[in-house]
Amino acid sequence: MIYLFVVYDIIFVIGELFFDSPLSGTAILKRLLEIKGYKVGIIEMPGSEEDVTKLGRPNLFFGVGSGSIDPMVRNYTPLKKLRRDDKFLNYNETVPDRAGIVYSNWIKKHFKDSVIVLGGIEASLRRFVHYDYWDNKLRKPIIFDSRADIIAYGSAEKQIIEIAARVKNNKPLDGIDGTCIISQSVPSNFIEIPSYQDVLHSKEEFLNMQNHFSNSKNLAQKIDNRYLVQFKSPKYTSKDLDYYYSFPFTRKINNKTLSGFEFSVVTHRGCIGDCNFCSLKLTQGNKIISRSEKSILEEIERITKLPHFKGNIDDLGGPSANMYGMDCNECDKSCIDCSKLDRSNKKLIMLLRKARKIKGVKHVFIRSGIRYDLATPEYIKEVAANHISGRLKIAPEHVNKDVLRLMNKDKGKLDDFIDLFKKTDHDLSFYFMVGHPGSGIKETNELAKAIKHLKNAKSVQLFIPTPMTVSTSMYYTGMDPRTKKKIYVPYTYNEKKIQKRIIFQNKKN
Repeated sequence: MIYLFVVYDIIFVIGELFFDSPLSGTAILKRLLEIKGYKVGIIEMPGSEEDVTKLGRPNLFFGVGSGSIDPMVRNYTPLKKLRRDDKFLNYNETVPDRAGIVYSNWIKKHFKDSVIVLGGIEASLRRFVHYDYWDNKLRKPIIFDSRADIIAYGSAEKQIIEIAARVKNNKPLDGIDGTCIISQSVPSNFIEIPSYQDVLHSKEEFLNMQNHFSNSKNLAQKIDNRYLVQFKSPKYTSKDLDYYYSFPFTRKINNKTLSGFEFSVVTHRGCIGDCNFCSLKLTQGNKIISRSEKSILEEIERITKLPHFKGNIDDLGGPSANMYGMDCNECDKSCIDCSKLDRSNKKLIMLLRKARKIKGVKHVFIRSGIRYDLATPEYIKEVAANHISGRLKIAPEHVNKDVLRLMNKDKGKLDDFIDLFKKTDHDLSFYFMVGHPGSGIKETNELAKAIKHLKNAKSVQLFIPTPMTVSTSMYYTGMDPRTKKKIYVPYTYNEKKIQKRIIFQNKKN
């Protein structure tokens, strides 16, 4: 097959549909690189090894990412059944299992000497030795199986620019903040965490490894006779985000499943929740980086000038919408437990009021969910009066105090929040989880009893052990990584099904 093509400096091979929007990480990287003078091509969702060849060999490197969801989570249910076989899901994705490895090896087969930069969720959460739920075993860092040259973990804007400059000038790729490489030795002043052999033979050493994971540390891990070396993440600022989100995106989306992104606006990155089952602290980080009010309002103004805008901002928020303005980088400790944290929601309330006044805006909705333990009565009143379409989403996850502690979700009082919200004219939508470490039949019955009379509490998911999270370390070891004490873990498919069935049977009765 012969293709006609221009010569690109960088070619992204991605496991999802590309859309030119600030809600697409690849789109931000593409725009940034083009502003710096590079020619960038996109190959989306390649179905065969021939597909990765259709734009030819790039001058500098291939950027490989499997998408915004790990392919194994994307392709399989918590019971390891193929999602495409579930008649209720209408799932028709064509992303291969372990897509980052597959795409990289396809590239290496056809372009043997090309540089490969691996990024995105899959690479970020598999950058060290990790427990893989689908193989039910420990796997080496993804860079070894993929044969990539470097991993750019997290959001990667600063990393990608430095990598491009290094490759262009034939300079080595070591020492770039926010990246991982394979090294023959441990750099000075790096923390060496338990090796592959250590964690392979000792679950306690696996927990010791887990307790070291952080984006803000220089880490090294021995893999056979070499080392996986992580250079700590670069610092991102509000000014950085204002710059990235100011690019002239077309925001055109030619896919109905992505239509909700078309007029959505990101207010901040990061999450201070530190939920043990969540991957955010190892991708976006556990500190809030808020865009300036001016930047956000200017983006909304640009949206109002689009020809097919009907007046509704579909979503204004981030990982938890009401964490906007809770920025603090004075230390590395948990923000949510800090007495200095600004919990007033005042910056966000002011932003919402100004956004509503922009000419052409009819509604500014908050659909991405909030942390109810960080929501003030004033904020709830403001949101309920002006920013809810249907229901407000919250994720209590469970009600048992021991399970919540293991989830690191034991903050706030759900009943008090529900009573507060009853004073509004809207309903809540609840998200709960069963099958998490610490959750047995007794705890599930407690959850079922507590939510029996709650409206809109049908969204109950089974816990999925995703790579490198604290909850996954509990699942693999059967221990709490902080205390090393044994905890109950529901391992069998039968019990997982029973736990979910208990919830739905109680809802019907």
